[in-house]
Amino acid sequence: MCSWFRCAWSFRLPGLNAAEKKDSAGAKLFQEKCAACHPDGGNIIKPAMTLHKKDMDAHGVKTVDDIVGKMRNPGPGMTRFDAKTISDKDAKEIAQYILQAYK
Repeated sequence: MCSWFRCAWSFRLPGLNAAEKKDSAGAKLFQEKCAACHPDGGNIIKPAMTLHKKDMDAHGVKTVDDIVGKMRNPGPGMTRFDAKTISDKDAKEIAQYILQAYK
């Protein structure tokens, strides 16, 4: 038998809590490489193209691979991040963070 708090904690919904989001490798990489142009998931260059789910869905960006594809070939207004600048592993960490943080 467990205490009420311990039982409630063990049955929490899956997903990242705020501390895990903030401390993840993807979060740290996002802060280092992306946050200057995408503060809080926004977009200082093209305000209609944020990292929030509704905007990304509207532009056909729905998966980790879609986000990495945009990082590699972003189109006008965004810096291109090739595999030498951000490794594939790190790019996927950033993409996973974006999908979790900006639902």
